[in-house]
Amino acid sequence: MTRIRRWWQMEPAITQIILGITVAVFLIEWLMGDGATLVFNAIGAKNNQAIAAGQWWRFITPMFLHMGLTHIALNGVVIYFMGMQIEAMYGHWRMLALYMLGGISGNIMSFALSTNQSVGASTACFALFGAFLTIGESFWENSVIRQLTNQFLLLTILNLVFDMFSNGIDIWGHVGGLAGGFLLGYVLGVPRIGKIAPLKRIVAGVVLVVGWLALLKMGFTNVNLTV
Repeated sequence: MTRIRRWWQMEPAITQIILGITVAVFLIEWLMGDGATLVFNAIGAKNNQAIAAGQWWRFITPMFLHMGLTHIALNGVVIYFMGMQIEAMYGHWRMLALYMLGGISGNIMSFALSTNQSVGASTACFALFGAFLTIGESFWENSVIRQLTNQFLLLTILNLVFDMFSNGIDIWGHVGGLAGGFLLGYVLGVPRIGKIAPLKRIVAGVVLVVGWLALLKMGFTNVNLTV
């Protein structure tokens, strides 16, 4: 128990757990071979028709499914390095909320604006970028945070530009994750660094919830129109 407590206190435990689960799921996919594609299309991928039919878990499961080694390797690097930094700043449970709710935000926007099936942790990875941009905006006077924010902002822009000119990329999922992470950063707060104005947190929470509801309504309407 002492070792576990020390690990929880000293290490980015949530980041390690998320990465471990993601890799474990990929190994299961790999062992299953071609059958894995059939399985995660059947029960896990973001599929608008299935979501509209009541399979709401598809807003979550795509974050833990990947199409190949390159796909999971790229996302795994982001989860590890961004996750460590975000967890150090926000804390364990806020990191978990940012990752999960930010990823869900991305899949909700994809549900509303894209008819394609999709999988991957990219929605949640972009949420981590968004959460860091929240820190940059809120604590811009800190020179170290300002420098890091400029670097991550450039990296985020380059990734979005790359998405625009790439085939098979769910850009709306990425944009939704980025926006969700940015708003969630305000809602959750960053007590390890400083205080965010209560009004900002309230406004961000309202915008986030209203955005979710509007996108969900749009998604269901689009599905009904295509039936």
